[in-house]
Amino acid sequence: MQAIRLHTFGPAENLTHEPVDAPSPAPGQLRIAVAAAGVHLLDTVLRRGERGPLPTLPALPTIPGREVAGVVESLGDGVAGLWLGKRVVAHLGLAPGGYAELAVVDVDRVHEIPANLDFAQAVAMIGTGRTAMGIVQFSELDGDSVVVVPAAAGGLGTLLVQYATHAGATVAGLAGGPDKAALVRANGADLAVDYTDPEWPGKVRAWLGERHATVVFDGVGGAVAKQTVDLLGPNGRHLVFGWSSGEPYTTTGLSEQVLGPVMMQKAGGPSPIRTLELRALAEAAEGRLTPAVQRFPLAAAADAHRALENRRTTGKVVLEP
Repeated sequence: MQAIRLHTFGPAENLTHEPVDAPSPAPGQLRIAVAAAGVHLLDTVLRRGERGPLPTLPALPTIPGREVAGVVESLGDGVAGLWLGKRVVAHLGLAPGGYAELAVVDVDRVHEIPANLDFAQAVAMIGTGRTAMGIVQFSELDGDSVVVVPAAAGGLGTLLVQYATHAGATVAGLAGGPDKAALVRANGADLAVDYTDPEWPGKVRAWLGERHATVVFDGVGGAVAKQTVDLLGPNGRHLVFGWSSGEPYTTTGLSEQVLGPVMMQKAGGPSPIRTLELRALAEAAEGRLTPAVQRFPLAAAADAHRALENRRTTGKVVLEP
């Protein structure tokens, strides 16, 4: 089979498209003929040789990627035959291997894909979608909510805008550049602003009038986060789930970290991650959330990494073998 492998940590050019031996499903596993593989910002961090939130770096050489969708084409011992031929999606967890034509995964990680979702959309929901479901647990949105979403044209931002709009909230989406702002507006935001314009905070304040923002969904950090927090009212909530700018920003009394154990505790159930994945797939199946996807050929994984690192992507980045 063909796969993307990383032999040496470093720039995107170190990702090579090459033939490798196909993996065999162990007992309790199944093998997927991959039709779509998700690319996450964490993948670019690991490629550079930085651990990010993970306990260790992957052993080299490695096939990156932890989100896959496709058709089940082989079963390990103990796996029910009904899975064979099913359209499925799975998050591989800590074990990489997604950037390939074939991937193996434990059967208890697998979900059948709803009929109205394609493979790339399913990949977006199993990773980015489950994160969105984890974040919105903390938001308590209703028709009186006024929400600000930085990076609203990204895969996660797109879903947060849609969720808030569906909940009846008034939504302002921020994006880098006029083209991305236009996408945010088309996605349902009441206001879409280009945050590369230094005058953007004044434009949002003018739009708010006498109101204040009640919730900021912040995965950007840095100066943008500070400026959005300044838009919050006294009882506003700054929900922090990352800092793509490289600079975390929090303030006492308004900021809440909503990733990690606190998110899992809030989700509840015997498997909180699976709970969030099921919620995400259900939201997409019902049409309440429609993930934005930017597709690259598997062989162009290096291009996908560069585009993601340089903020030249919109929606969830997906590789297609």
